[in-house]
Amino acid sequence: MNDTAQQVKEKLDIVDFLKQYMEVKPAGKNFKANCPFHKEKTPSFMISPERQTWHCFGSCSEGGDIIKFLMKYENLEFYDALKILAEKAGIEIRQSGDKDFRAHNILYSIMGSAKDFFKNSLKSSEKVKNYLKERGLKNETIEEFELGLAPDEPDLMTRHLLGLGYNITDLEKAGLILKTERGTYWDRYRGRLIFPIFNHVGKVVGFAGRVLPGAREDIAKYVNSPETPIYQKSRILYGFHKTKNDVREEKTAVLVEGYMDFLMAWQDGVKNIVAVSGTALTAEHLKALRRLADEVVLAFDADEAGQAAAERSIDASAAFDFTVKVLVIEDDKFKDPADVAKDKPGFLKELVKNAKPAMDYYFYKYFTNRFFTENQGIKEKKQNIRVLLSKIKKISSPVERQHWIKELATLTYLDEKVLAEEMGSIKEDESQEAEASTGTENISKIILRKDLIAQRLLGIALNGTNEEFKKQLEKEIEYLPEHYRDILSGNKKADLEDIMGLIGLRFSMENADIAEQELKREFQALLIELKMEYLKEEQKKSRELMHKLDEKGDKEAYEKETKRFDSISREIHNLKR
Repeated sequence: MNDTAQQVKEKLDIVDFLKQYMEVKPAGKNFKANCPFHKEKTPSFMISPERQTWHCFGSCSEGGDIIKFLMKYENLEFYDALKILAEKAGIEIRQSGDKDFRAHNILYSIMGSAKDFFKNSLKSSEKVKNYLKERGLKNETIEEFELGLAPDEPDLMTRHLLGLGYNITDLEKAGLILKTERGTYWDRYRGRLIFPIFNHVGKVVGFAGRVLPGAREDIAKYVNSPETPIYQKSRILYGFHKTKNDVREEKTAVLVEGYMDFLMAWQDGVKNIVAVSGTALTAEHLKALRRLADEVVLAFDADEAGQAAAERSIDASAAFDFTVKVLVIEDDKFKDPADVAKDKPGFLKELVKNAKPAMDYYFYKYFTNRFFTENQGIKEKKQNIRVLLSKIKKISSPVERQHWIKELATLTYLDEKVLAEEMGSIKEDESQEAEASTGTENISKIILRKDLIAQRLLGIALNGTNEEFKKQLEKEIEYLPEHYRDILSGNKKADLEDIMGLIGLRFSMENADIAEQELKREFQALLIELKMEYLKEEQKKSRELMHKLDEKGDKEAYEKETKRFDSISREIHNLKR
C-alpha cells in the first residue's frame, strides 16, 4: 500500500490537483490560498510543490499530502481516497497486495451486488411499486436513487450472494446477514422497502429497510446497517453524492430528517438537500457541509420531536459558523416536507426561500406558535422568556443583543431593563437547563452523547429480557454519569420510565435468536462507546491539569499527571482497536 500511495504522490502534482478545489496563487517558490477547512479572509493555506505537501498556518493548523487533502475535503476513508487518486493517475490499484485494501474492495463489491438484488426484486413487485406511487415517488426518482425491495423470505438474499461467489464471513462483515445461536444465517432485511445508502463518492456502503404497509406493529419501522469498515453513520449524509455540487453552487444546504423527505423534496426541485437518517446531526456531517456551504436550512418534521431536533441542530450548526435558518410548516395538514412536496408541488421551494433565521424561529417557537401558547400560564411564559434570554445572551454582538431584547420587550410588554437584568442573572451552567424547560416533554431536552449512550444501555439492561445485561452494566457502573448510576441501582424509577419511553425500545422481532444476538452486539458496542466518552473526558481534564501544573512550575506533579495522561491515551487507543 505504501508503494501505491508513493506512486500516486509521484504521478500527481499537488498544486494542479488542489486548483480544482480552490483559487491558488504563487507565493515565492510556494503557492497560497484561503484555507477550505475554516473561514478566513487572509490566505494562510500554503502548498509546497517541492515537498508535495500542504499546510494551514491559520486556526485549523491542518496539513498533509495529496491523499490527506482528499480524505479531509471529501470526508473519505484512506482506501477510498487512494483509489480515486490512483485511477486519476492511471495506476492499477489491484496490483496492491494490501490485505485491508482488498477487504474493503470485497465489501464494496458485496454491497453493490446486494443493491442490484434489491432493485431487481422491486421491479417484479407491482404491489410495492404502487405503494411508492401512492407516496408520491416517480419512477425516475426511484431509478435515480436505486430503491429496492427485500423479499419476505429468511435467507433468499444470502443464497443469492453466496451463489455469486462471496463467502459467508464477508456477508456478515458487510452487515447484511445475522448469525443465530443455532449457527444458521438470516437476511437482515426481510419484507422491507430498501433505501441504498451511498458514501460521498457514490459507492453503496449501507442500507435502510422500511416496513411495508400491513406489517406487524411490534417490529421496528426501520432496520439500518450496522457500523462496518466501510460505513460509519456519523460521517454519511443521505443523498450527498448526488447533491453536493448543488450545495456548493447555492452555498446553502437544506437538511431533512428522513429518506422520503429527501426524495420527495429532491423530486420537487430542492436539489441542494441532504438527509440525516439513522443518527443525530454530528460534527462530521457539519464539517463535510461547511466545506461547501455557508448556510444551513433545517427542514425537520412539524411535530414536537422534529422541532426539538431542529433546536438542537441550530446550536450544533452555529458552532461551525453556519448561518442557520429553520423551515417552518404552519399548515396543520402537512406533518413533514414530504407531505408538502406531494400535496402542494413547488411550495416547498418557497418555504425554503422564506425560512426563518434562527432567532426569529426561537421567537416563533416560544411566543407565536399556538402549540406553545395555548393554555400557557405565568410559569410557562417565564420559562420561555428565560429560554429566549439564554439564546440572546450567547450572541456576540452587543448591538444584535440589544435588538433582540427590544423585540422581546415589545412582545412581552416588559421593560428592556427588566429583561436585561433577568438575562444577567442567567449563569452559563443554567443556560442549558433553561433551554430544556419549555413546558414540553423530555424529548425536547438537549442531550449529550454520553447521556444517549447511557439511556440506551439502561433501556437494554433493565427491560427484563436478559438479566446478564444488568449484571454486566453494574460491573461497569463507574463509567456511567452519576444520574444514571442512581437509575441503575433503582433509586430513580420515574426517570427510568421517562428514558424507556423516550428511546422507544422495541424488543419483539421476527426471530427471537436474532433479536438476542442483535441486542448483545449492540450492548457490547455501546459499552465501548460509553468507556470511550468517559476516557475522553478524563483525558481532557488531565490535559488541562497538566497545563496548570506546567504554568505553576510543579515539575513532580506535572510528571505524575503526564504518566496518567499517557495511561488514559493508551486505554483509548486500545478501545479503538
